[in-house]
Amino acid sequence: MWVRSLSLTDLRSYEQVDCALERGVTTFVGRNGQGKTNLVEAICYLATLGSHRVATDAPLVRTGATQGFIRCEVVNDDRVIMIELAISPGSANKARVNRTPVPKVRDVLGLLRTVLFAPEDLALVKGDPSDRRKFIDDLLVQRTPRLAGTRSDYERTLKQRNALLKSASIARRTAGTEMLRTLEVWDEQLAASGSELVAARVSLLADILGLAREKYAFISGDDNTLLGLTYVSSLGADAPADGSADAPTDQVAAADREGWRLAILEAIKNKRGDELDRGLTLIGPHRDDILLTLGQMPAKGYASHGESWSIALALRLAAFELLRADGVDPVLILDDVFAELDASRRQRLAEQVGTATQVIITAAVDMDIPDSLHGVRFTVSAGTVTLQDST
Repeated sequence: MWVRSLSLTDLRSYEQVDCALERGVTTFVGRNGQGKTNLVEAICYLATLGSHRVATDAPLVRTGATQGFIRCEVVNDDRVIMIELAISPGSANKARVNRTPVPKVRDVLGLLRTVLFAPEDLALVKGDPSDRRKFIDDLLVQRTPRLAGTRSDYERTLKQRNALLKSASIARRTAGTEMLRTLEVWDEQLAASGSELVAARVSLLADILGLAREKYAFISGDDNTLLGLTYVSSLGADAPADGSADAPTDQVAAADREGWRLAILEAIKNKRGDELDRGLTLIGPHRDDILLTLGQMPAKGYASHGESWSIALALRLAAFELLRADGVDPVLILDDVFAELDASRRQRLAEQVGTATQVIITAAVDMDIPDSLHGVRFTVSAGTVTLQDST
């Protein structure tokens, strides 16, 4: 899989830009603030329907414009797919595939797969649980696009349930019996979508663990320290399994959707009073985390800067290999990453990514890019993208 062309209109700093891309390595070189990351952000947005830089769509649209547009030609097994997306902050986004409107924007998921390395990836180790949840959920959706609907259903249910909890917190002091019965309906819906999401996360961790350990050992040059990934559920002792990716296969299998559904309902029942007191949902995948460990120690707070980068890179490389194992190479994007790495990690990363069908790199200066990653190079300056003279 590779991106053959990219066109942006009223997106970020670009009023209009068109780029013809190639297989292999393509690099966008330019000083910070010139628009390099805006290009790769747009490509990744088509793959995940989200930005790695901001939580909402509003900053994506150029100042003064009401809509932003992304158009991209993707080549997969000699088949060319045109994906077009209109981003409209404050209203529903719209998408077309091969000039034909699709019923839902999320119908474009799966048509383009990407794996992005960016400076923000340190948050996978040092950041909040939400950063690790986003990593695992984005990967889930790329592998199984229908889970985007599950994720959306869960978020909608959570919002409605929280609103009802706030109302019930007041109403139960008077005549809140009917409201509490309504809350039980939302409990069932939360458990239904939440259990599917959690079961998929646990399964994915089991799939990615061996790859992540292998990549960590290679990038860090440390064969003796084992990287660990453990799913930490908000259910605590009520969880149907310990959530560890190291758990035996039969134990992981036992933590299936039905097991999680029943466990979520039981935990909600036990937490009912606390939830009503706080007017907030205290149980569910929105409060879960992934514990990263090196040896016996948690990576957060204990891993050095270099170790943290090695973990983040290992997770992204493992994600790439997992998607590749499904039969299609994702587009590999490295956004200003080489400047963050020491010489040894820089070279090891270059060795790992060189076999991808398409690698797109951004860098402030040419010297940041390892010599082994030669390819087409563009200069990005003040929103203008210019092909460098190959001579």
